[in-house]
Amino acid sequence: MGASGRGWEDAFGPDGPFGRGGPFGPGGPFGKDGGGRRRRRMFGSGELRLVMLKLLADEPRHGYELIKAVEDLTGGSYAPSPGTVYPTLSLLEDEGAIAQAKGDETRKAFEATDAGRAELEERHDEVEALFDRLAGYGERRRAYATPEMFRAVGNLANVLKNRARSGKLEEDTIREIVDLVDDLAKKIERL
Repeated sequence: MGASGRGWEDAFGPDGPFGRGGPFGPGGPFGKDGGGRRRRRMFGSGELRLVMLKLLADEPRHGYELIKAVEDLTGGSYAPSPGTVYPTLSLLEDEGAIAQAKGDETRKAFEATDAGRAELEERHDEVEALFDRLAGYGERRRAYATPEMFRAVGNLANVLKNRARSGKLEEDTIREIVDLVDDLAKKIERL
């Protein structure tokens, strides 16, 4: 065992960095959701509809622009699928909350109608709280999720997983890797 007192099995076990509670495990900031763990939904019932209505009240947009705007609001944590956005646009249009924006563009842009703006005014506090929550997702993500950080941490995670899965690691090599990772963690902590 290395200076950390952790064995190789601990690093890749359920309590290690690649386990359920670790940063590289399911649900961790650098892990992938899966492994039986359900990911929390970004939006409750009707919330995406409300977000899209507010965005369209701010300025006319196409479906793709709405997807990117929601992704920007959440700091890249969530981008609604076209299969969610376009039916929601149809619903809003059917309700009379939005209408096709005037213009000669080939793609359909939408804007909020007077009825849509009235709904937003009636639900102002709810809309404000929703956008504050989404901004919080973005702020938390920006705190650690730069593209360079994801690339570097992803590289480390992939190398460690591949070495562990190869089955060709000697005990001395395992100890050396664990020591290197522990030393790196200490250095980062001191920055």
